[in-house]
Amino acid sequence: MSFKPKTLVLGCVLAACALQAPAQSANAPAAKAQQSAANVPRTADFIVAVVNQELVTAVELEQRVARVRADAARAGQSLPPENQLRQQVLDALIDERVILSYARDTGARVDEAEIDRAVNSVAAQNQLTPAQLRERLRQDGVDMQRFRANMRDQIMIERVRERELQQRIKISDADIEAFLERQRQESGGQAEYNVAQILVPVPDGAPAAEVERLRAVAEKALQRVRGGEDFAAVAREVSQDANRERGGEIGLRPAARLPDVFVDQVGKLKPGQVAPTVLRSGAGFHVLKLVDKREDAGMRVTQTHARHILLRPSPQLSLETAKKRLEDYKRQIESGKARFEDVARAQSQDGSAAQGGDLGWTSPGAFVPEFEQAMNGLQPMGALSEPVVSRFGVHLIQVMQRREVALEPKQLRELARDSLREQRFEQAYVDWVRELRSRAYVEMREGPR
Repeated sequence: MSFKPKTLVLGCVLAACALQAPAQSANAPAAKAQQSAANVPRTADFIVAVVNQELVTAVELEQRVARVRADAARAGQSLPPENQLRQQVLDALIDERVILSYARDTGARVDEAEIDRAVNSVAAQNQLTPAQLRERLRQDGVDMQRFRANMRDQIMIERVRERELQQRIKISDADIEAFLERQRQESGGQAEYNVAQILVPVPDGAPAAEVERLRAVAEKALQRVRGGEDFAAVAREVSQDANRERGGEIGLRPAARLPDVFVDQVGKLKPGQVAPTVLRSGAGFHVLKLVDKREDAGMRVTQTHARHILLRPSPQLSLETAKKRLEDYKRQIESGKARFEDVARAQSQDGSAAQGGDLGWTSPGAFVPEFEQAMNGLQPMGALSEPVVSRFGVHLIQVMQRREVALEPKQLRELARDSLREQRFEQAYVDWVRELRSRAYVEMREGPR
């Protein structure tokens, strides 16, 4: 899997989020279970579920629900009805306890040195010394022993999840052959085209006069390009599609993945030529340029050399806080106040941190789709993405270089294996947790009367 960390390092802005207590043992004193919230009255706490030897408390449930609401509000997202939301959050907490219990039963261990590194990382990310972090935790009513236990639990959960899913996802030779055959059929031996466009969209139901005005805008753009102006510059000025900042380039795609009207126009062009007329489609008016054409598309891929900074949301670091922190890193890097590699070494929570976030040369399918889509949309030579959310956390991505390479059969098979593993990850995780939960002892408790 992509982005497998050597250890799960957590960060938090302590003044902006409540700290969650670690899983409680069912035979621990009741008073210990009541220490898990800073914002809920301790007298209101009680056990809502027992999962094997772990407890889920009412205070913890209230904290998690409040955090979900806050994250949704900041992101402008809607939430399900109250009862449904609370049940979903409770199910998630139970699942976490089931995985944690399994991790302990199977001998997962986290040594004190790993927790020390995680604590030091939290302190560094919040511009604190370890002593200052300890004092801040004390002010928030959280002792260091409980904080360290919480981090140990999360590291174990992450570690056992990666271990188990690596073992469960099996890719056979037949699977690989079927995948490669589908790829061959999809390309159909067709060429790949890299088309750039200038798009002037036409709203649905636009009156005839407005359509003609927009047509004139597109015709003028075509005249400027045919008159010698740089296509990319005109696209950045005039075009209104998602690729305008890349000079309108869509990127190399098989003919089967392009609109037929595009292929009809550019199929007769040579690389570098512009279609002689404006094209009308359901989206609007298009000025098209053939940037590149590859006849041997089935055996070539575009590899990317990228690096990233990864922050992992946790009970100590909300999703929105992670995004804001990466936005701040981006501003520092773009202004020249910081270097990407230095920030990655100091702040990234990924195994690539020691290399300045460098991920090396990778082929398509090496990363999760949301990461790869954002990476593919960046120009080489240093462009930075906005914060990108994936199942591993939140990323700040920088593309350094791209290259076209011809793949040997062995490389094609490895690429197919990676793509298939990625496709099966989510379902394998759902099935694994469902299986663990079916074997677990789960007792739901009613609240105090």
